[in-house]
Amino acid sequence: MEKIKIGEKTIFLVGTAHISKQSAELVKKIIEKENPDSVGVELDKERYLQLKHEKKWKETSIFSILKQGKTHHFLLNLLLSNMQKKWGEKIGTKPGEEMLQAIKTAEEKNIPVSMLDRNVKITLKRAFAGMSLGEKAKFFYSLITGIFSEGEEISEEKIEELKQADVMSELMNELGKELPGIKKVLVDERDEYIASKINKMKGKKVVAIIGAGHLKGVKEKLGKKIDVSCLEEISQKKGIMQYAMLLVPVFLAAVLIWTFSTKGIEATASVIGLWILINGLLSALGALLALAHPFSIIAAFLAAPLTSLHPALAAGWFAGMVETKINPPKVKDFETLDKIGSVGDFYKNRVTRIILVTAFANLGSAIGTVIAIPFVLSLL
Repeated sequence: MEKIKIGEKTIFLVGTAHISKQSAELVKKIIEKENPDSVGVELDKERYLQLKHEKKWKETSIFSILKQGKTHHFLLNLLLSNMQKKWGEKIGTKPGEEMLQAIKTAEEKNIPVSMLDRNVKITLKRAFAGMSLGEKAKFFYSLITGIFSEGEEISEEKIEELKQADVMSELMNELGKELPGIKKVLVDERDEYIASKINKMKGKKVVAIIGAGHLKGVKEKLGKKIDVSCLEEISQKKGIMQYAMLLVPVFLAAVLIWTFSTKGIEATASVIGLWILINGLLSALGALLALAHPFSIIAAFLAAPLTSLHPALAAGWFAGMVETKINPPKVKDFETLDKIGSVGDFYKNRVTRIILVTAFANLGSAIGTVIAIPFVLSLL
């Protein structure tokens, strides 16, 4: 614990040294001893509710996820949650236990509690926006290998490292090491955000509970003026692939006009047929690899040639919707989401299988578009 004086405010900055019952007992003891005017914890409101209620997955609207195109965010949150749980089990404690204990102790003493961390969805969206396609692939690979490596034991050295920071912070730090380009978003920006929230905590004496991994960065920024609004913005800039996809309908329209005017209706029909066949087959193949229902596979085949021409639509959404109608998730599928620990579990659970159908059908359609273009040009 570090005692920091800034003006008339005294800040007790507590870095959780162990993810264990000892850590929970430590924060309880400090809050009871210091009796601060307010307590801050390194959580955002959403993550706090997830920890408190152990993720009410059964309240998730799968239709909302598909309609809003948030399948990758849902999958990302699921992988992070399950990876966090897995690491917590290895260490022998419940992730976030010390934060929940701090809140409980503060509430018992009628001390106001502040959530200090940035919403994890904003952090991930900002990180995602700054990644290249290759970095995104590496990002998901790191998460998937981390959650599915059931037979791999975590070394004693690694366990000791994990005891020096809360699990979510360690996850962020690990990802930062794998992808240095996004370390600023995952680690440095959160240090700034947490420091800004501590600066705004009310009272002359405050206690802030944070992961030990954030102690140095937060301490350096305490008392400084920080623009939080810029840390909550999500970049809307389009990548090269998104701009390329916007040109696809223009390209196909130009090809069809030129073919019709120079070679006639039969050649034009051949171009259209080839476009439909390649886009449809590869999107359908993606759905098939996700073990989709035959009707979902047909939906992917029919939708892909058209959705590949419209940047706001995706073949996977239609395939996913059909899959949801035919094989709707049951309550037990949502309740067992946090128990997914293998590739087979992803296929067995109806919620994650719908996500796979959507993602694979979209991927197949995107690949189909790239492959179809040179084939179409070969007919000219």
